[in-house]
Order: sequence, then C-alpha cells, then structure tokens
Amino acid sequence: MKKAQLKKLSTEELVEKTRSLSAERARAIKDCRPRDGNRMFDILVAIERELRARGVEAQRQLLKLLDDPNPATRCWVAASVLEFAPAEGERVLTELASVPSGFVSWSAGMALEQWKAGTYKPL
Repeated sequence: MKKAQLKKLSTEELVEKTRSLSAERARAIKDCRPRDGNRMFDILVAIERELRARGVEAQRQLLKLLDDPNPATRCWVAASVLEFAPAEGERVLTELASVPSGFVSWSAGMALEQWKAGTYKPL
C-alpha cells in the first residue's frame, strides 16, 4: 500500500487496517514468513505516520484497540501510543510483557524497557 493510498482512507479505515495488519503480521512471524511480516511492518509504520500527520485526535482513535482481543494488536498499538498516551501504553505493555508467551511478550518487554530507559523512538 502506497502513501497516496493511505491519504485517501478515513481515520477509521486506517485504525481498522492497523488492527488487521498487526494481527496478520504476528501470524506471519509465527509461521516463519518474515518477508510477509516485514511488508506488513512497513505498511503499519506508514499508517502510524499518516495518523501522526493528521494530528493527535486521529492518533487517539488507536486507543480503542488497546482492548482488542488479539495480543499482537494490543502490543503494536500500545507501543504506538506511548508518545501521546504514555500511561495507557505502559499499562498494556506491562500486562503483555508479564505473560511469557513468545514474540508478543518479548516485543512488549523490549518496547517497555526502551521507553523506561528513554531510548524508545516512535516510528
């Protein structure tokens, strides 16, 4: 998906794409399909940047995904919201990092560790 295509989508559509792609990316990683996972990562980063360009109100639409049933979606979004909703992002990352369940737990722990050390850089 190209930047020009993302600009045409509504904020709600971008949030929904974040939900579906973050879950799909985790499945690709689990299934040892790194090329697919990397492609989805690039799209997720582009979506995050588009939401940032639309302002904090557009970014805040991601907060509703912090309660998504998929832990990979919650992890992606929690790390994404740290810059404008740190308490909410930290809460979810802490929950996810406390469950030793592989990739999502590890990712949440790493993001949280970098955030607390002041070395976390938003995408």
